[in-house]
Amino acid sequence: MDGLHLTADLRGCRCDGTWLTDADRLLARCVALVQTAGLQAVAQLAHTFPATTHGPGGVTATVLLAESHLCVHTWPEQRGATLDVYVCNLGADHSAKAHQLLSSLLVLFDAEQVQQQALQRGSVSP
Repeated sequence: MDGLHLTADLRGCRCDGTWLTDADRLLARCVALVQTAGLQAVAQLAHTFPATTHGPGGVTATVLLAESHLCVHTWPEQRGATLDVYVCNLGADHSAKAHQLLSSLLVLFDAEQVQQQALQRGSVSP
């Protein structure tokens, strides 16, 4: 069960606004970034939420990986996004690939404020 779970909360995204509102475009970029990082996409799903009185609806883009998953949620009315990259390291250490994937997404969204966290998962104490 050993794995690495990376998250990032982004505020003030200076990217082109369509990255926050176009689910299909975001998903296609996520799949490309997964491949560039050397991870294997096995399924994908995108969803657009309805617009509200606060602005356009956000999107969720999820890529199921052979190694685990990538999930991106956006809040265009706040120019915000959350990123979630989890890789299992059973049989091989995919940590560097996870970090590369997260870094590529951070470049894409170009946020003014980024709060990142890393969690080692599945470690069992003796």
